Amino acid sequence: MMHLIYALALLLVSSVCLATPPASFPEAKVIAKQKVYFDQANSPMGELYCGCQWTWVGKSGGRIDAASCGYETRKQQNRAERTEWEHIVPAWTLGHQRQCWQHGGRKQCINADPVFRAMEANLFNLYPSVGEVNGDRTNFNYGMTSGIPAQYGQCQTKVDFKNRTAEPRDDVKGLVARTSFYMFDRYNLHMSRQQQQLLMAWDKQYPVSAWELERDVRIAAIMGHHNPFVTGERQWRLGYKPVGDGIVSSLPRANVHSSAATEAGSHEASGSIIGNRNSRIYHLPVGCPSYDKVSAKNQVPFSSEADAQSAGYRRAGNCS
Repeated sequence: MMHLIYALALLLVSSVCLATPPASFPEAKVIAKQKVYFDQANSPMGELYCGCQWTWVGKSGGRIDAASCGYETRKQQNRAERTEWEHIVPAWTLGHQRQCWQHGGRKQCINADPVFRAMEANLFNLYPSVGEVNGDRTNFNYGMTSGIPAQYGQCQTKVDFKNRTAEPRDDVKGLVARTSFYMFDRYNLHMSRQQQQLLMAWDKQYPVSAWELERDVRIAAIMGHHNPFVTGERQWRLGYKPVGDGIVSSLPRANVHSSAATEAGSHEASGSIIGNRNSRIYHLPVGCPSYDKVSAKNQVPFSSEADAQSAGYRRAGNCS
């Protein structure tokens, strides 16, 4: 039955014209409301962490219906009353493995790194959630929270502040696992062995649901590709080697150009070319797979390729 549902879903997405992926996180939130979660505010699935229903407010916000899920505020009343857009894989985790984070945190990544902007705006990684739980989870990894009592009334998600872990409710553990696999795979990120083992267990224990399939189809119609860990095209195994197909593709439209000359100009404007003082080789933020592998102590920033070449540097041979 599940295969039939997905076959019909694939037929549906193949019959529509693909939209352009969002170019920024603010744009992604609006598109997520309009085209992915537009009919989910009163669905039995509810928001991510507690299954609460909500009422849409403004372009992409919402007000939580606490009674619908038995939610009780732990500490932050204002955030408990509103929905926020949770990055299932935190923006901190995404950015911390990019060089830009070392040079100014999230703001620098947004300004200088088109790959980070693509990660931050990736619709597969976004889900409405109770603001308070989103804030409590912060950038913690997922984990088991044995011994932690209920913190939000009847909400099953728990946060272990001491050990910096968060355990989502059972209904979304599989979705969380497969979304994490997708993000780490697409953007060539490193995942600890312990996190891999946990998410692999959740992936197996909580198989793809009808809603997760439908969500995948809706997002694919915008992003132009599916989550292969939902469709079954890929399977995460211990020691899996990420493909990294999002490093040089599916970038925000403001950073994708048809001509090499225009592309070079965009690199120069960003001021994010990185040279390696030891090898005398420079790397561009897009199309150069070793861009984020230059150690901080060896980095030499350049505002343009001309500046780098004038200083005696040459472009890395593995740049596309």
